[in-house]
Amino acid sequence: MYGSLRTDVRDILKKVCDIEGIQLIEGAVCADHVHIYMAIPPKMSISTAMSKLKGKSALMIFDKYPRYRDKNGRHFWARGYYVETIGQVNEETIKNYIKE
Repeated sequence: MYGSLRTDVRDILKKVCDIEGIQLIEGAVCADHVHIYMAIPPKMSISTAMSKLKGKSALMIFDKYPRYRDKNGRHFWARGYYVETIGQVNEETIKNYIKE
C-alpha cells in the first residue's frame, strides 16, 4: 500500500476503531501488511474485533477505491491475522517494533 491508499487505510482503520469502541494505541501501514497495537473492550473477543475491523474497513476502502472490489475476488485483506498479547513483553517493546 502506497500513496493515498496508505493514508486512507490508516484513516479508515482509525475510524472503524472509534466506531467499534476499540482503542488504537499504535499502528503502521506497511507495503503489504498492517501492524496495530490496540485495546479491545473486555466483552469483545479478539476474533470479533478483527472481523469488524477487517470487514468494515474493506467495505469503506471499496467505496473509495472501486477498482479493488473486483480484484482478488472482492477480498481486500488476507484471511488470517496474527495476534500477540502483551503478557510476555512490555508495552515499549511493542511500540518500538511497530515504529521500526
